[in-house]
Amino acid sequence: MSGAAPDREGRAANVRAQAWLFAAATLSSVAAFPLHFIGEEGILAISSLEMWHHPEWLRLRFFGGAVDHGMFANWLIMPVAAAIGWDNVLPAARAVMALSTAATGGVLFWLVRRLTRDAALAGLAAVLFVTFGDVLFYRGWLAYRDPLFALLVFSAVAALWVGVEEKRAGWLAATVAAIFCAFLTKGPTAYAPLACAVLVFGLQRDRRAFLLRPASLALAALALALPVVWLEFAQGSIARGGQMSGEIASKFAFAGAGAYLLKLVAYPLEVFVRLAPASVLAVWCLRRPALGESAQAWAPLLRTAAAIGLLGFLPFWLAPHSHVRYLLPLLPLAAIVCAVMIQRSGAGGVGTATRWLWAGVALKLVFLLGLFPYYQAHYRGQNYETAARDILQRAAGEPLYSNNVSASGLSVTAHLDILRLPRPPLTYPPREWSSGFVVAYAPDEALGRVAAEYRLGGNILYLLCRGAACAKSPKSSKPLQ
Repeated sequence: MSGAAPDREGRAANVRAQAWLFAAATLSSVAAFPLHFIGEEGILAISSLEMWHHPEWLRLRFFGGAVDHGMFANWLIMPVAAAIGWDNVLPAARAVMALSTAATGGVLFWLVRRLTRDAALAGLAAVLFVTFGDVLFYRGWLAYRDPLFALLVFSAVAALWVGVEEKRAGWLAATVAAIFCAFLTKGPTAYAPLACAVLVFGLQRDRRAFLLRPASLALAALALALPVVWLEFAQGSIARGGQMSGEIASKFAFAGAGAYLLKLVAYPLEVFVRLAPASVLAVWCLRRPALGESAQAWAPLLRTAAAIGLLGFLPFWLAPHSHVRYLLPLLPLAAIVCAVMIQRSGAGGVGTATRWLWAGVALKLVFLLGLFPYYQAHYRGQNYETAARDILQRAAGEPLYSNNVSASGLSVTAHLDILRLPRPPLTYPPREWSSGFVVAYAPDEALGRVAAEYRLGGNILYLLCRGAACAKSPKSSKPLQ
C-alpha cells in the first residue's frame, strides 16, 4: 500500500500538469485573433457577412449567389460576430475554430478516460493533440472549417466507439447527430472516417453483433438518409450535392506518374513532420522499455486507434491530390497512438515529452506575437487592408464589385465588406452594368480597363473600371509591401 499511494499521487500530479499544459496550448491561440487575413480565411468572413445581411440560413451565400457548400460553421460564427461587432468577424471565426480544437481535445480526453479509466493517459492524449505542430501553430485556430469539422467527425467516431464498447444504442444516436452536423459543415467526406470505424468494429465478432441489431441498423439508415433529406427539402434538390461530389472527384485526377510517386513518398513524411514534436517523441520512446502492467491493458485501445487511423489515412495518401489539413479528424487517433507509446515508457518519457511540449507552446507565442506580425506588416497581410481602403476611396459613389477568388482577392474583398458596413457585401458584376469598379484577378478588357494595380506580396490584384467611373480614377500601381 505504501508504494501504491505515491504512485497515485504522482499520476494525479501528472494529470494536473497536463491540464495546465492543455490550457496554455489552447489559450495561446488568442494571440492569433488580431492577425490579418491568412490564406483563404476570407471565405468564412464573406459568406457569414452575406448570410447575415440578406438574411439566408439554409444556403451558403458567396459573392451574391448561393453555392453548394456546408454552412454549419457560419451558423456558429454569425451570432458571435453579431455580439462583438461585424467588424470583428475574423476574430469571431478564429474563436469558433480555436474553441473547436479545444473541444476536440476534451472529447479525446473523455473517450480515453471512459475506455481505460486512466486519467493520466487521457490527459496526455488530449495534450498531444492540441500540441501537434500543425494544430498548435496554425491549423487549430485558422478560420477554415477544418477544426469544427474535425470536432464533429471525431465526436461521431468517439460516440460510436463508446456505443459498441458499452452496447448502448443511445451513443449511436449521438453519432448520427454529430456526423450530420459534420456533413453540414463540409460535405459527404465526413462519412469516410466514420465508415472506417464501422469497418474496424465490424471485423470484431462481439461488436459486429451489436452493430447488426435492428436499432443499430435503423440508426445507420437514418445517418445515411439525413443528407439526402437535407439536400432534397432544405436545399431544393439532391442534385445540389453535385458540387461537393465534384470537389471530391477532383482530388483523384491523375497528375502524372512522376508527381504521383513523389506525392506517395512525401505525404507521409510531411504528416510526420507536421505532427512533431509528438511524433518524434513517440518514436524516441519506442526505444525505451515498456514499464508497468498498464502497457498491456492499453493494447486494445492502441490497436483500434491505429487501425481506424491508418484505414482513414489511406485514401488521402493514395489520392493524387490531398492536403494534410484533410487529416485533422484523424489526428486525435494519432494522439492516442503517440500517448500510449510515450506513457508506456514511464515517468521519464512523459517528463521529457512534457518539457518539449511546453517549449512548443512558448515557441508558438514567439511566432504569433513576433514573427507572424512582422511578416504581415512587411510582406503580406496588412497590405490587404491598405489596398481595400484605397479601393474604397477610389470607388466612392460608384458601384463596386468583385470577382477575385484568389487568397489575396478574398482577403481584400472581406476587408471591403467590413469597411462598407452597413452597406451590402460585394457581389460578382451583374451581366449588364454601365459604370463602376471590379476587384479582379487579372486584366480583362471585356470587363473593364485597369484602373489600379496592387502588389500584395508576390501577387498582383487589379482594380478594373468601366464607363464614367474610369474618368474618376487615373491608372496607378501601388507596391503595397
